[in-house]
Amino acid sequence: MAKTTKKETLDKKNTAKTETSRSWKPNKQQRFVLGCLLVLFSIALLVAFISFYINGQSDQSAVSQLGDRTEVVQNWLGKFGAFLSDLIVYKGFGLAAFIFVRLFFLTGMFLALELSLRKLKNIWFWDLFAIIIVSVLFGFFATSAPELGGTIGYELNLFSQDYIGKTGTLLVLLFGLIVYLIFKIKLSPEKIQSYFDSTKNEIKSELSALKTQPQVESAYNLEEFAVEETDEELDNIHLKTEDTQFEINKEALKPTISNSSEIDLNPILKPLQMNINPVTQTPVHTEEFVVEKPEEEDIIEENLASRLVADFGLFDPTLDLSNYKFPTIDLLKEYSTGGITINQEELEENKNKIVDTLRNYKIEIAQIKATVGPSVTLYEIVPEAGIRISKIKSLEDDIALSLSALGIRIIAPIPGKGTIGIEVPNKNPTMVSMKSVIGSAKFQEAEMELPIALGKTISNETFVVDLAKMPHLLMAGATGQGKSVGLNAVLTSLLYKKHPAEVKFVLVDPKKVELTLFNKIERHYLAKLPDTEDAIITDNAKVVNTLNSLCVEMDNRYSLLKDAMVRNIKEYNEKFKSRKLNPEAGHRFLPYIVLVVDEFADLIMTAGKEVEIPIARLAQLARAIGIHLIIATQRPSVNVITGLIKANFPARIAFRVTSKIDSRTILDTQGADQLIGRGDLLYTNGNDVVRVQCAFIDTPEVEKITDFIGGQKAYATAYLLPEFVGEETGINLDMDISERDTLFREAAEIIVNAQQGSASLLQRKLKLGYNRAGRLIDQLEAAGIVGPFEGSKARSVNILDLSALDQFFNNEQN
Repeated sequence: MAKTTKKETLDKKNTAKTETSRSWKPNKQQRFVLGCLLVLFSIALLVAFISFYINGQSDQSAVSQLGDRTEVVQNWLGKFGAFLSDLIVYKGFGLAAFIFVRLFFLTGMFLALELSLRKLKNIWFWDLFAIIIVSVLFGFFATSAPELGGTIGYELNLFSQDYIGKTGTLLVLLFGLIVYLIFKIKLSPEKIQSYFDSTKNEIKSELSALKTQPQVESAYNLEEFAVEETDEELDNIHLKTEDTQFEINKEALKPTISNSSEIDLNPILKPLQMNINPVTQTPVHTEEFVVEKPEEEDIIEENLASRLVADFGLFDPTLDLSNYKFPTIDLLKEYSTGGITINQEELEENKNKIVDTLRNYKIEIAQIKATVGPSVTLYEIVPEAGIRISKIKSLEDDIALSLSALGIRIIAPIPGKGTIGIEVPNKNPTMVSMKSVIGSAKFQEAEMELPIALGKTISNETFVVDLAKMPHLLMAGATGQGKSVGLNAVLTSLLYKKHPAEVKFVLVDPKKVELTLFNKIERHYLAKLPDTEDAIITDNAKVVNTLNSLCVEMDNRYSLLKDAMVRNIKEYNEKFKSRKLNPEAGHRFLPYIVLVVDEFADLIMTAGKEVEIPIARLAQLARAIGIHLIIATQRPSVNVITGLIKANFPARIAFRVTSKIDSRTILDTQGADQLIGRGDLLYTNGNDVVRVQCAFIDTPEVEKITDFIGGQKAYATAYLLPEFVGEETGINLDMDISERDTLFREAAEIIVNAQQGSASLLQRKLKLGYNRAGRLIDQLEAAGIVGPFEGSKARSVNILDLSALDQFFNNEQN
């Protein structure tokens, strides 16, 4: 045995130390202790800084004599506090040093509470930016009050003045303030304009209030008043928000008979409220009606998947494409115009029409509020006690008539809430871009196996679902309502989150034009049958073979799971990556396979049962081994979406359809016939129905993404599915000895030794491809060495040992 040199031993020790230092991460207790330390340190800084400004600079002489215990200081934190104040405040940043207190406190809280550190980086950047701006600004007062800007602020200010003067320095500081307000405070011209508009409206309302007569403080019963009085009195009822009461014109309610003591003017009035659902605290005031704008989600400019390529442990399936780069978010186009725009007049008008329509049918409302979404506004109403829900639901057409709107949808009641929902389309809908959905933190930080970002809900939240948990998806809708865009959104979501080694697509496109752009990523993400030219299947005759091939792949994968003694693909891959499964025994890393069919009705018309049976079989069994189906059709009739298929597709997406019958066929409930089109969809996974505005992604965006991926290093070929041979075709047996493969005898010896006839065994032992191994098995069957094909079972071997095999070849030569 060779002796190990001293240098090699030192190199091994250094390598071990480096790996140990890199792998160290603080555990939960260490994070909590460090967080508490930083919080307490921030409090100590606050005490020291406040004491410094209260006691002035009386401790400055004592800072240089910290070692002298007899020296007396006035700082509340003692000599240490005086030293910190002198270093950070006087010699540092002045008043801006108080921002350090906030930084250390927030850092400690983030660590102690185990919050995401991504936002903390953003806080540190902008707070340090603010410290520089504030300290340089106070540097102008250094001669009279040096403790305001500190030494650093004064020197930076003086340095700037030497080159650009006082005016230039002020302009630079003003620009820094503008940058801070725009990127940190999210200030925009629209917000400034809305602020001035609200101020002007408040002034007008105050002036009009001064002109009107005094108002009665007592409340009146709305039901009695609405029946007995005319519409003129209703015009004097001013709607306010939250806890405010109605104000009723006293003159309009004066009794008209002389004996006024017999008229009760003090009944109780329940306030009729209309609140706009608060998502953020950004009020936009218009007269006496408050609209609070929904929050715009932060866009993460960097695709987190590009720097979060999973650490697969000892075995990394991405090593073949270790330099693969995920597509960047800037490849997508931003279509929205600065978020959701709220039309105050439209909201007020729709509210009044809903209230008046219901009041015409003697239905009184106790409360009403609105949630504004990208394309639809949800009005939630709470009826008075004793009102039947079915009575309100029957007025759907009447409300649609009064609002003059397309696609009124009533949800009675809203699941999980004690309210009735009326969904009204916006006059000016906001387009949801794929960039805003992909860049949202909810999608980037999603811990899912196959995350899909469909779009945004009514509350303007990104809607992300996991295809692995659906486990199959059925999409249906009329022509031109957004199915193909929805499929592109699904595929784009997976391209932005999953490495080529983790997921493969089987694309079926009978229309031949919708999915052709994905040809460019054939050797990265697509799967196909052996000996086929195009990975995207456009010929319906080849779909049957592909579906049956997926069934064979499913059976093979279940055999691997059985041998590995695991229940699903996730457990299998984790076991394989930890090197607990032997590749020599046929085990391999299993990527997810997603089958996408763009027009299913066309397949049913041409193939019928030949397609329905393997689809149903895959839908029933393929979930555990990572094969998931996405089927889209524009004709959701019962002869296309049969009961056998529906039973195995609990997750369904319905775009706009033409009739209630089609809606019930897809969702088992109506509602899809009342959508407004252009990506407006309903999603259900067997429980609640969620309305989502599908994200829009155009053809040029898909082309940019596929060009970006296709321009990188790829695998040698697309992912090959197992070859399927139909029973009716049989096998063309090669009876000519001269046309046998050169490895025929070696293959025969391997088969006889193992007493197991399978193409996968020849692949492993002879390091062959699937096609050549399959031809060898056919030649061995023609020679009588192995038996015929028996489905998923291994072929029988007709020769018992090598001596019998030698005798077989000798007889052939003779």
